[in-house]
Amino acid sequence: MKIEAVDLFYLSMPVVTTEADGSQDALLVRVRAGGLTGWGECEAAPLPSIAAFVCPMSHGVCRPVRESVLGEVLDGPADIARMAARVAYDSMDLLQAAHTWSGVEMALWDVLGKARGEPVWRMLGYPASHPKNPYASMLFGESPAETLRQGMAARDAGYGAAKFGWGPIGRGTAAVDADHFAAAREGIGPEALLMVDVGQIWGEDVAAAAARLPALEAAGVTWLEEPFHASALAEYGALARRSPKVRLAGGEGAHDFAMARHLIDFGAVGFIQIDTGRIGGIGPAKRVADYAVGMGVTFVNHTFTSHLALSASLQPFAGLEGHRICEYPFQPKQLAVDIAAPLPRDGNGAVRAPDAPGLGVEVRAEALRLYLVETEIRVAGQVLYRTPEL
Repeated sequence: MKIEAVDLFYLSMPVVTTEADGSQDALLVRVRAGGLTGWGECEAAPLPSIAAFVCPMSHGVCRPVRESVLGEVLDGPADIARMAARVAYDSMDLLQAAHTWSGVEMALWDVLGKARGEPVWRMLGYPASHPKNPYASMLFGESPAETLRQGMAARDAGYGAAKFGWGPIGRGTAAVDADHFAAAREGIGPEALLMVDVGQIWGEDVAAAAARLPALEAAGVTWLEEPFHASALAEYGALARRSPKVRLAGGEGAHDFAMARHLIDFGAVGFIQIDTGRIGGIGPAKRVADYAVGMGVTFVNHTFTSHLALSASLQPFAGLEGHRICEYPFQPKQLAVDIAAPLPRDGNGAVRAPDAPGLGVEVRAEALRLYLVETEIRVAGQVLYRTPEL
């Protein structure tokens, strides 16, 4: 097959706030090849990601992503890997390229799976798609009482695991944070898995993070996610040695395999969380999953947007039976809900990568017209991008 078209669609809620919720806007990618259509989703700011696809070349290794994709042959996984390598080299100084390519790469896998009549996970070499235990992913409340209500809502919805993130954590005292951790535990119940995500709030301050460890241990927290900047590997390693009970988690900020590997090797994370919409797509995420298995680290998806992104994020570890924890968008904005129907949970509450060609997800194109942001990029009088027909 020849890649005939790559179309990018900027979608947004009517109002975007400072809330740490990535489902408020989206950049969908549509690839057409061999009479088939595939879809992907970038986990990044839409406008600079579009620009990275169409921008004029600055020099030989600062080329737009489209030069590595349009007109290329897509007949197997090796072709996707070949294009990925070309993007990595020809666009190495275009720092948004990894995010832009991630959504394109997902769509290429979707097209290839549809052409072969196989789900992506099978093309990755897995004989089966194993069930995953989804955790309700939500933000901390502004008060412990609100956090308690959030936890109770997740429990009432049948979730046996929940992750609370961001909000006021780390912005006040350790005592206030401890009240939130206790409220979260009370809300979801004593048997459920509880995870905490603080969104890099402590930068490089190991002491501030360590001050929260006693309360995290008391609440029975499975992991503490992103206590520091994604590249603060020494700080990750230092904090990991402080508590045998609370493991560290991170990886959503990894934009390539090496960054994820370093978090495992030097940051001593117990859980490596990969977003296929950021790391360069499904291929490099699978490589991280393979490495994690060899290092005794648990692979977990990072997904806080739509179920198109969720399906893509499940593919790299669909066949790992022992890696069961799965992030599951619990309270996304309506935009993310309207992109695609939710992946079903079975009678045990589990979810798995679909057993259907490609990503196994149908994008609701008609429903997305409400969110479409009409965009035009013009340079020196030439239109480089204009919103395509959806």
